[in-house]
Amino acid sequence: MSKSASLIRVLIAYVACFAVAGAWLAWGPSTDKLWLDTLIADLIATAVIFAFSRAYKNSSFYDAYWSVVPPAMFVYWWLETDAEGARPWLALLVIMAWAIRLTGNWIFNWPGMQHEDWRYPMVKQNAGKNEAAADLMGIHVFPTLIVFLGMVPTYVVVTNTGRDVSWLDIVAVVVGLGAVALEFFADLQLHRFVQERTPGQVMDRGLWSWSRHPNYLGEVTFWLSLALFGLAASPGDWWWIFAGAIAMLLMFLLASIPMMERRSLERRPDYQDVIDRVSMFLPRPPKAKR
Repeated sequence: MSKSASLIRVLIAYVACFAVAGAWLAWGPSTDKLWLDTLIADLIATAVIFAFSRAYKNSSFYDAYWSVVPPAMFVYWWLETDAEGARPWLALLVIMAWAIRLTGNWIFNWPGMQHEDWRYPMVKQNAGKNEAAADLMGIHVFPTLIVFLGMVPTYVVVTNTGRDVSWLDIVAVVVGLGAVALEFFADLQLHRFVQERTPGQVMDRGLWSWSRHPNYLGEVTFWLSLALFGLAASPGDWWWIFAGAIAMLLMFLLASIPMMERRSLERRPDYQDVIDRVSMFLPRPPKAKR
């Protein structure tokens, strides 16, 4: 199947998931809590994407969900609360910049239906007879819940509008757009390296010479910026407002990065030298080559 035909099928899946979620929000039973109604609709939309993943035997149907749903969710919350002020506009600026970049990067890199993210078959194979449950809960529902948790500070932004824009909002914008720029240039450098590399060569150039995972660093930093917006809107919620950003950090440090590191070591023995010289996550000057 061609890439264009594959993307059309993905587009149909997302139109369907938004339509079903929208129908639930419009006509389904209400909990009288906007955030909970949205979470239920989010899970229903996830179930629709899961159905497409199973039908086409490719869980990469879910990949775009990570970046497509957050802006729609935030706009829905904003419209429902009719929040005023500049803070929602600043948050939307950061969210849209992130979503457009990340979705565009996925579209550019995904070759089509014949390709599935290498982590998904691993998760399903390790689950054995529980493969379908692992697909649903591990590959679809778990990241949906993590992203929803990361978006909760923006719910605070549109439901707590009594505070004027402050210096903390400016910090949140700078951090958020800086995160998007970091991810953009990290991915750009990686694309160029992939085109030029020789078999077995490892990436240790540019941003990747200061951090082994600058793209993940940028992703966590983006979610941190949303937490800063929430903190600016409601300083009294400081004790929980960073829960989503912390969950993102733990997911990358305890799951995503270890999986990537093991795979790189298996495929490229010289990667051990990169591990010895380059910081895993937070950037620092690289050590000299031995």
